[in-house]
Amino acid sequence: MKKQTFGQMISSLRKEKGMTQLELAEKMGVTDKAVSKWERDLSFPDVNSIPKLAEIFEISIDELMQTKDSTKKKDSTEISEILDITLKGIALAMGIAVVVLSFLNQIEIKNAMSMLGIGLVCLALSQFPNKNKDQG
Repeated sequence: MKKQTFGQMISSLRKEKGMTQLELAEKMGVTDKAVSKWERDLSFPDVNSIPKLAEIFEISIDELMQTKDSTKKKDSTEISEILDITLKGIALAMGIAVVVLSFLNQIEIKNAMSMLGIGLVCLALSQFPNKNKDQG
């Protein structure tokens, strides 16, 4: 079985039982808006109501709680995006610095080449996560 978020799990179990959000809400003693928020992973049912939810769906609490942890993936994605932006920013900064310092005759060729090399390495490194995303 494919791992799901808690909200996806509630949604699929509710649909398997042929229930509307309103019907589930009435059985749980909450509003249909609360059920909608659960299913969209915007909120979580009260811990004390988890056994009742499992009973309604006729599954164990353990089965109900077997969901995927989407926060790790989100954190990893955010870190990857920050790293990508940082590497590209360094590359851009090196290029701009070389151009400006060259116009001002304030940089030696050797130093300019080193700075441009650092910029190119940063651009190359920023491409590694993108390759993995394309393949995965």
